[in-house]
Order: sequence, then C-alpha cells, then structure tokens
Amino acid sequence: MIHSLTYRMCGSAAYSEDLAHDAFVQAYRNLGSFRGDSKFSSWLYRIAINLCLRWRKSEARRAQAEGAWVESAQQGPGGDADSERVGAALARLSPKLRAAVVLTAMEGLSHAEAAQVLGCAEKTLSWRLFVARRRLGALLGARKEAP
Repeated sequence: MIHSLTYRMCGSAAYSEDLAHDAFVQAYRNLGSFRGDSKFSSWLYRIAINLCLRWRKSEARRAQAEGAWVESAQQGPGGDADSERVGAALARLSPKLRAAVVLTAMEGLSHAEAAQVLGCAEKTLSWRLFVARRRLGALLGARKEAP
C-alpha cells in the first residue's frame, strides 16, 4: 500500500521504492511517537505522504536550478557553442567534482560554504576543484588567446 502510494505521488518506480523504504525506516525510528489516536496505517500513510511532498519540493527546486543554470550558461559570453561545450565537459565529471565546480564557479559560494553544503572538509573541496579544473582543461583543450 505504501509503495503504491509513493508511486502514484512521484510517478517513478525507482524513486517510489526509495520513498517507500524511507517511510518504513522513519516509521520504525518514530514508533514510540505513535499515539494510537488513529489507525497505524493512517499514521504510516501520513509519513509516506510527507516524504513524497518533501521529495516533490526538492525535485522542483532541482529542476528550477538546472533551468536557471542552463539559461545563464546560454546567455553568458561566448555564446551557445561554448556553453554547450562546457556543459558537456561538466557532465563528464564525476558528481562530486561537478558539484564542487558548480557551487564555487557558477553559484558563487566560497570554498567554506561549498564544503559545508557538500559535507566535506574545505581541503577536500579544494582538492576536488583542483582535479576538476585539470579534467575540464583536458576535456575542453587549451584555449588559444587572440593576438
């Protein structure tokens, strides 16, 4: 019943399995807070619904951020061809390296702020940026300076 609910709420088999699993884990962890005022299934449904609603909000924010990033990349100097090349090169980086670049270079966060967002040490973030810049340089090739 919970998996069916989560599937109907999110429309994705993979996400619905994760959400259903999370609902049961959260219910187990909070079993002591179940007061018995309603049926247990109603309480479990409420947990699942809340998880689905939070998931929807985070997906909407993610989609909005992606759209804003694509729009700003297309409007930036260098035109569409350069932004497409950069976007393709970024997509080839690992998620951790890509996140480090996006948060610092594109979103303007400081190293400390980005490290906090990613849940790593500032030195780790600096190392990820170092590796990411080297890989992006190799993927994009050295730009020739105009005389």
